[in-house]
Amino acid sequence: TKKDAKDELRTIEDQVSKGCYIPLNKASTFKEVAEQWLEFKKPYIRETTWNVYNIHVDHHFKELADVKISKVTTPAVESWISKRQGEKMNLSTMRKILVTFNQVMAYAVRHKMIDSNPVRDAERPRKSINDNTGGGITVLDPGQIRALLEATPGQKYKTLFMTAIMTGARQGEILGLKWSDVDFKTKQIHIRRTFNHQRFFPPKTRESIRAIDCAPSLIQALASWKLVSPQKKDDALVFANEAGEPMNYSNMVQRHFQKALKTASIERIRFHDLRHTYASLLIQQGENIKYIQSQLGHSSPTVTLNVYAHLMKSENQAAACRLENTIFSVDGSKMVAEN
Repeated sequence: TKKDAKDELRTIEDQVSKGCYIPLNKASTFKEVAEQWLEFKKPYIRETTWNVYNIHVDHHFKELADVKISKVTTPAVESWISKRQGEKMNLSTMRKILVTFNQVMAYAVRHKMIDSNPVRDAERPRKSINDNTGGGITVLDPGQIRALLEATPGQKYKTLFMTAIMTGARQGEILGLKWSDVDFKTKQIHIRRTFNHQRFFPPKTRESIRAIDCAPSLIQALASWKLVSPQKKDDALVFANEAGEPMNYSNMVQRHFQKALKTASIERIRFHDLRHTYASLLIQQGENIKYIQSQLGHSSPTVTLNVYAHLMKSENQAAACRLENTIFSVDGSKMVAEN
């Protein structure tokens, strides 16, 4: 209609004024832009991260692949989100894919293919009001932790699992630990590298480079393990295989971790759930969220809250009593008495 034509004209004129107008017949498709973005990212990120992005592009945007990039609008993004929610896609997985989606569209904005990022403006997926699953997080209670450690044969693996539980370090960070990273005087371990996919990498973010406070019992366990460890030099790995090389993660999990869980009659969990266990125990103790974030190596307290908010108590009488004492302990009590 004439009205539609005028609306389209205004859109084109707006794009021309912003320097991002491309005739529809010459515009790139979403797939083409995504592939350009992948090539752009390749020199700046780990190969493993790039492979994840590539999988996202290949498998999760099929209905958008041949759509012109300028036609990937906010409603189109929200329709994509709604479809995944209808398919019961895991919320955490969807959010990771949306990070890829957002970066592709941001690349298109920077290169003047479109004038705004529709992913940024879209309504993001949220956990259902009836969803109390906690995003698949499983944690051990103190009794189960003790049972797991007691069921673990061998000092090396018992110390490894204890380190995971009492530091919250990621599996790659633990497998990349060297004795020079363990400060027995300050009772801290320093995260300076990670071992994944048979390679050492620097920590992924600035916040991941950190010093983690260790309990005296953990420091004692590490010191005892160092005394009997075949590799004691500063540049030796704390937890290595018999040849002194990095440990095979899958072998460690299947042959030692899962076996210890079974012996302890604990339901099968992921090794990464030991990190969640550490965080949940700190939260239960009432530790400051900023401190928990720094120990976990999250980029911000917001990330920590997004992951663990469901573990926080909805009621806290102790906090209410402290508030009461602050208000009425001195002047407040006199004011009440006078009234």
